[in-house]
Amino acid sequence: ESTGNSRILLTERGASFGYNTLVTDMRGLPIMAQTGWPVIMDATHAVQSPGGQDNSSGGDRRMAPVLARAAVATGIAGVFIECHPDPDHAPSDGPNMIRMTDMPALIEVLMKIDATAKCHPISID
Repeated sequence: ESTGNSRILLTERGASFGYNTLVTDMRGLPIMAQTGWPVIMDATHAVQSPGGQDNSSGGDRRMAPVLARAAVATGIAGVFIECHPDPDHAPSDGPNMIRMTDMPALIEVLMKIDATAKCHPISID
């Protein structure tokens, strides 16, 4: 903002917690939203295990939809989710990615949660 940029998104991607672990504190999402900037949840990065597979990062893609659902329930502006037709053979971030065939159902659920969250906004004032 101080440089004249008015196109700002705040992104939650998880924070380091010990070795090879990222965690997401959902309390931070409404706090970030108080800035007035749109808040985005990077659900697939947040399940990453940095360095968890010796020379590369591991992760637990099963938890990405869980984090996405929880984040959307807080009323955030959007979700970033990496997907791939064959995550286990993706050139990078495969352990975190959602299978492309699973995306339509996930998006449908997230849209329903989002509609409810927007009708009942969270206030932490």
